[in-house]
Order: sequence, then structure tokens, then C-alpha cells
Amino acid sequence: MQKILLSIEGMSCSACSNGLEKYLNRQTGIKKANVNLVMATASIEYSDSLKVSDLEKFIEEAGFKSLGLVKLDENNTKISVFPFLIYGLLAILLMYVSMSHMFHLPVMSILDMETYPINYSIFLVILTLPFLIYGFDIIKNGIKNLIHKMPNMDTLVGLGVLSSSLYSLFGVIMVLLGFTEYVENLYFESTVFVIYFIKLGRFIDKSSKEKTKDAIKKLVTITPKTAKIKTEDGYCEITIDEVKKGDILCAFAGDKIAVDGMIVDGEAHLDESFITGESNPVKKGINDPIIAGSLNYDNLIFYKAERIGKDSTISEIVQLVVEATNTKAPISLLADRISNYFVPIIIIIAVLTFLVSLFLGLSFSISLTRFVTVLVVACPCALGLATPLAIVVSEGMCAKNGILVKKSETLELSSKIDTVVFDKTGTLTNGNLTISKIFNYSEYSDNDLLSILGSLEYSIAHPIARGIIKYIEEHHIEFDKNVKVETLVGLGLKGTIEKKDYYIGNGKILKKFNIDNKYLSDEKKLTADRNSIVYIVQDRSIIGLIGVKDTIRKTAKGTIDSLKKLNIDVVMLTGDNKETALKVGRELEIEKIISDVVPKQKADFIKSLKENGKKVMMVGDGINDAPSLTLADIGVSITGATDIASSSADVILMNDDLFKIVDFIYIGKKTISNIKQNLFWAFFYNICMIPLAMGVFINLGLKINPMIACIAMILSSLFVIFNALRLKSIRLKNF
Repeated sequence: MQKILLSIEGMSCSACSNGLEKYLNRQTGIKKANVNLVMATASIEYSDSLKVSDLEKFIEEAGFKSLGLVKLDENNTKISVFPFLIYGLLAILLMYVSMSHMFHLPVMSILDMETYPINYSIFLVILTLPFLIYGFDIIKNGIKNLIHKMPNMDTLVGLGVLSSSLYSLFGVIMVLLGFTEYVENLYFESTVFVIYFIKLGRFIDKSSKEKTKDAIKKLVTITPKTAKIKTEDGYCEITIDEVKKGDILCAFAGDKIAVDGMIVDGEAHLDESFITGESNPVKKGINDPIIAGSLNYDNLIFYKAERIGKDSTISEIVQLVVEATNTKAPISLLADRISNYFVPIIIIIAVLTFLVSLFLGLSFSISLTRFVTVLVVACPCALGLATPLAIVVSEGMCAKNGILVKKSETLELSSKIDTVVFDKTGTLTNGNLTISKIFNYSEYSDNDLLSILGSLEYSIAHPIARGIIKYIEEHHIEFDKNVKVETLVGLGLKGTIEKKDYYIGNGKILKKFNIDNKYLSDEKKLTADRNSIVYIVQDRSIIGLIGVKDTIRKTAKGTIDSLKKLNIDVVMLTGDNKETALKVGRELEIEKIISDVVPKQKADFIKSLKENGKKVMMVGDGINDAPSLTLADIGVSITGATDIASSSADVILMNDDLFKIVDFIYIGKKTISNIKQNLFWAFFYNICMIPLAMGVFINLGLKINPMIACIAMILSSLFVIFNALRLKSIRLKNF
């Protein structure tokens, strides 16, 4: 299976996006297609039997056009305001001439409808023709989508415009044939103003929707277009496209890092706030990874290019964020279902309105006006924009604040979370473990004992192993980096050095192999001081006991306090021993603590919570917690910016600030609230305006014409757009 994200041209309302999505999902070879109206994109999973050209052909068959792969870094072509001014003046002129007699306004005698009906009629036709050309794309798309059985907003507008235009042209022909009374039945102003306001509305709509993508676009423009490389003659600047993997680049104070890489010489403070949300500069030195777009504050550094182009961190983030906006939150399904039937129902209502009006004895012209008004006033746009607009803004907000959300449904789920389960090591604690105490029960020196330990732990990715290796390397203790080890899940590991078998692990490994433990008192001393326990066993005899200690994250306590204020239950779920877990739990005021569990038991615990009706968020380090992260309703991983692709979580925190979890839940609640407001308005607007357009309230003196209907429809869409944009002003950390 392959996946592609294509940019789509020609979508004007939710009926368009839903119709295209349904059409694509019906095609052989396409596993799944999601179409996003706001981003104007289609995310398609398809089999190897299809080519991109086949997908673009399907899109064209559905009445739209593929613009190729999505490129957010391209400058949008600015639409000139000049045509709107010209057409606006023409529309005002046509309205003045056609309605001057109603308000007794002065008009040129040769255009007087009573004295010169033929001149008057021809003049209106001449002024209307440019508008029919101007709006031909709307009429064409509307008819095409009707033929494809996917009627949309263009279909409603096109039918309304054609109906009023053809009836008015019939009136002109009758006037030319000498039946001058038909001069009263010309409704060209309806055609003109509907087209003009639809075009103007879409211009405003497009400009406003572009603002919803600002945060995502800013990510794209963060990385510089050039890089500096050292040569024999000094330093020269090259384009990003010229950079190759393995090149040694440099960055002076004030420069931005050009590509993802690793520092090979020098040290500096880098600003990574654009991607991690961390406002303080981070000190980086030799062998430290750096991210493209980071700002070098102080010193010259040299770094090796490792991930360039689409493999860079920024590219991965942008890809994931854009793909996330193409997924659908459950709350949007209702709007989608209604949108699928909305346009056909409106057409039926409009036809019935026309027929009933005739049946009630109203004139053909009044009946036609009501028909056109119903078609124009109905607004599937507001209904279709209600969810995706809010999702796009919120996804951008999350990305800007160092919270990477992979699926939009996660935002909705976050508002329902009632239980947050934390791993301990590397999550509630920093994971920067170090050896705090060594009990040596062997004839080896401490350094030799640590050399054995380092040889066995070197290839292990667990935070405890990394802390041990860092300690050993900092103390310049040599060890063998080529020892093969066997992982014993939930217990530790086994390895062989110089024909001697060694076991490394906590107390459970001793029980597993029935090894007598004479050193429980030492273990208790270490656990009382919040150490993790590492036994070293040689040939079934304990030769060492290592205490490994961690520090609690600065934001852990504040995060847990804030979650409690939101009435969310907090649980610590750790494989560490009970004593250490309880001490951390007491410091953080966590009442429910589950310790001494292996990864499978963690997953079983998450499963049991869900079976009891809980909505569970699991927060872990993204490696040994992968099963639990996947099983939880929402998995949150603190994996860091360089581990995005490998994370199994739904949400990735780009730095170690646990309070981002509270921010994420807060954004989720605000997003769902905003979506509900948008949906309420969309339903309320249509429920009120469609009966008004049908003439139901005519006896109360309430009525509208096609021009007013068009303005109302545009204002309805703009209300939804501007309401969604309010999400950009969310102030985080309000708890």
C-alpha cells in the first residue's frame, strides 16, 4: 500500500469534499480516502496496482482537479481586488437602471422601461453577459456535479442563476416580439448579484481560511533556504538542495541550523522553541543532535548533516500535522451525513416551493423568485466548515506549542479523558538516571565491576541502561561494546563475557532463577532513598548491587495538581519496585500506584480500565511502553523531536514539559466547544432562513429576495470561519 497527499482545486463546500471522498472510496485499488475542504487536500491510501495519474484521473472524473503533491511552502497567488471593483460598479449600474422606476430616480430617457422597453431590455442583457462569463465556472461545475450525482453549492447557485437568467431572456424575447408587458418580468439583477456576491464571498472565504493554516505554514518557513559550508578559502553559502548527507556544515551566532544533524565541533545555546515550545535556549555540544530551524545564539559550531529534505524533523512534523487535519473527528460524522443529503433536499424544497406558489395562485415570476431564493439562501458551506476549520486551527495551535497530534479524532477524545496513567522512569522523572551507590560483593575492583556492567548494558535502550553507560563513560571506564545479550522481558538481561554467564536485573530476576539473596538489607536502603535496583549475577552468585537514581521532572507536580482540578484520576504505572514507586508517588501526591509490572501487565491494566468504562490517556517514553500507548484511548509519548517517525503514540510531546498534557486537554475541550457552536449556528441558520425564503412568514411581513439571500449565505459561512479563528487566541496554562 502507498499513501499520497494531493492538493485539490474546485471544492467550494462540504458537498464537494464529501462527494469527492465517496467517489474515491468507491474506486478499485483505493483502500481509504479522506478529503479536507479547508486544506483543499485529499489523503489517499492506494494499492501498488494504481499510479498517481490514475488517482488524478479519478479526481477529474468526479469534477475536480488535482494540483499534485501538497506544497505548503509555495506562495499563494494573490487574487486581485480590481475585478471586484469593476463588477461591483456594473452591478450597481444594473440595479440603478432596473429599479429606478420603483423609487422614482432619474434615468436616461432612452433607458426608460416604459418609454423604451426594448432599449431597457437590451441594456440589461448587455450588462448581465459579463457576469454570466464571470460566473461560468460556478454554473459549469454545478451542472457537472449534478450529472455526476454529486450536487454541491455550485449546483444550487447554478440552478438559481440559470433559472432567473433563462426566464428573463424569455421576457426579453417577448418584448422584442412586441409584448412589452413582459418588461416587468426581467430579473437580471438576481443573476448579477448572486454571481457577484458568491465570487466576493469566496474571495473573503479563501482569505479567511488561509489564516487557519498560518501555524502550519510557519513551520514550513522556519528552515533557512541556504547553508554555510567551510572551504579552503573560508566559508561559502550553498542552497539547501546542494547539501548532501554527511556534509560538515557550520553555523555562526545568529544563524539558523540548515538541516538536522549532529555537532562535531564547538558548543552553543540553541533556540528550539519553534518545535518544542521550550522558551529557554538549550545548550548543545559535541555529539548532541540538532534540529533544522534552530537558532544559534552565541558560538560557531560545526555539524554533520544527517537528515535532509523530506526526512527532516520539520518535514515529518508538517506531514503528520497535515495528515492529521485530513482525518475526521467522530463529531464531524453527523455533519458529513447531513451534508450528503443537504443539496438534493434543498433542490426538492425549492421545486416544491415553486409548484406550491403556483398552486396558490401566485404569479410565475414570484414563484420563480422564491425558487431561486431557496436555492441561494441554503448554506452547506457553514455545515461543512464547522468541524475542519476548528480542527486545522487547533492542530496548528498544538504544533506551535510543541504538541504533535497525529489524528484529529484525538482532539475530540481528549475532552472526554477521565483517567491519565503515567509511566515513572523517563516520564514523571527525567530519565537522566545515574549510579548513586555501588555495593561490590566480588573480588573485582569497582571499575572492573562497572566494566562488566557496561559491556552488558551498552546495547540496551532502556533509560536505566543509558544512565549506567553515561556514568561509566563519564568516569572513563573501558568496556567491551560487542557483547551479545539476550533480553529477558520484564526481568533484565543475560550475557556471556569470557565464557562466564551474567544476569542483570532487579529482584525478580533472582526469584526467577532461584538465586539466594543475602543482601536484602542493602536493597531496602537503596529503595528507601528512591533508587532503582540493578543486581549483577555471575554464575548464579550475586557479585554486585547498583543503586540507580533519577530526579522528578520540574513540571510533574503542577501537571498532576492541574489534572486533579479537572476531576481527572491520576495513576502511576511502573515496572520499578514498590518502595521506589511509593516514594515518588508521595512526592507527587499520586494516590493510586501500580508497581513491579512488566509491559504486558501494563497493557492489561490499561485494558481493564477501558473495560470499566474509563477514557484513558497513557503517558510514557514511547519505547517499552508501546503496547500500553497503543491500547489506551490516547497514547502520549515523550520521545523528543528526533523520534517522531518511530513513536507508537497518538500524541508526541516535543519537550519534557509534562504540563503540555494539560494544555492539550484544554485545547481539546475548547476545540469541541467551538465545533458545537459552529454546528449549532449552521443548523440554526438553515432552519430559520430556508422557511423565510419559501415565503412561510410572508403574512408577518418577513421576506427576502435572492440578493439578500446570497448575502445571508455568505455571512453564515464567515460567522463559522471567524468563530473557528477565535481558537488562535486560546491562552494556555490557565489552571
